[in-house]
Amino acid sequence: MNVNATHIVDVKKLSSAKKNIEKQVTAVSAMAMALLLLVGIVGLLNNKQYFGMSILDWIVLALAAFMGPYGSYSSIQVRKIRQIEDRVPDFLRDVAEAGRFGMTLAESVVVASAGKYGKLTPEIRRMASQIDWGVPATEAFRLFVERMNSPLVTRISNIIIKASDAGGAVSDVLNMVAHDARERILNRKERGIAMSTYMVVIYIAFAVFLATIFILEATFIPQIEKAGSQLQNSTGVLAGGGAVTTINVLAIGPVVTAFYIAVIVHAAGDGIMAGVIQDGRISNGMRHSALMLVIGFIFMHILLGV
Repeated sequence: MNVNATHIVDVKKLSSAKKNIEKQVTAVSAMAMALLLLVGIVGLLNNKQYFGMSILDWIVLALAAFMGPYGSYSSIQVRKIRQIEDRVPDFLRDVAEAGRFGMTLAESVVVASAGKYGKLTPEIRRMASQIDWGVPATEAFRLFVERMNSPLVTRISNIIIKASDAGGAVSDVLNMVAHDARERILNRKERGIAMSTYMVVIYIAFAVFLATIFILEATFIPQIEKAGSQLQNSTGVLAGGGAVTTINVLAIGPVVTAFYIAVIVHAAGDGIMAGVIQDGRISNGMRHSALMLVIGFIFMHILLGV
C-alpha cells in the first residue's frame, strides 16, 4: 500500500509540475513586458529615446514579449493534448476488444498498453504501471484525467468509471464512447479547417490596412506637405480680398503617430480574433497578435521610417 500511495503522489506532483511551468512562463513573460514598459516610460519622462525607440516602440515590444511566449506555450500544450485526444478512440477500441475476451477493465488496459498510440502511449503505459502496482483501474483513469486537463478525456473517463462501477458489459460502453469521441474529433477538425479560412481573411485585412497606410504615407501626405509649404510661402490674397488658405504642416506628425497607434490596436485585436475564430481560445490568439505586432513594427520602421 505504501508503494501505491507513493506512486499516486508522484503522479499528482507531475501534474503540479506542469502547472508550475505554465505559471513560470506567465511570470517571465509578464516581467519582460513590465521591464520594457518601464524603459519606455522612463525615456518618455526624461524626453529621451533609448536605442532610438519611442514609447510606442516599447509598447509594441512589451506586448509582443508577453503575448508571444505565453501564447506559444499555451498553443504547444493544447496541440499535445489534441494529439493525445486523436488517439483516444483507438485505445478505447483496443480495450473494448480485450474486454470481449472476458478480461476485466484493468486487465484490458494493461493488454492495450502494449500498442502504439503516438503521444498517448506514455500516458497509457503510465496507467498500466499504476494498475500493476495495485491501483484500481477507475483510479488510474481519474489520475489520467488530472494529467490531461482535457474536456473530452474528462467526459470519456467519467463515463468509463461510472460504467465500471455499475458493472455489466463495459466493452459495449467503450465501443459507444470510442465512436462518439471519433465523431467529435472529426467535427472539431472540420470546424478548424472551415475557420482557418476566416483566419486567413483577418491576416489579409491587416495587410490591406498596412498597404493603405503605406499609400497614404508615400503619396498623399507628401503632397499635403508640399501644398502646405507652398501656401505658407505665398504672400498673395485670394480674389475678392480673402486671405490665403493655409495648411498646418505641423499636424502631419501626429497623424503618422495616429497611424502607428492604429497599427498596434489592429495587430493586438485582429490577432486575438484570429485565435478565437481558429479554435475558440484567446491564448492561441496571443501568438497571432505577437506576430502581427512584429510585422507592424517592422513595417512602420523600415517602410515608413517612423
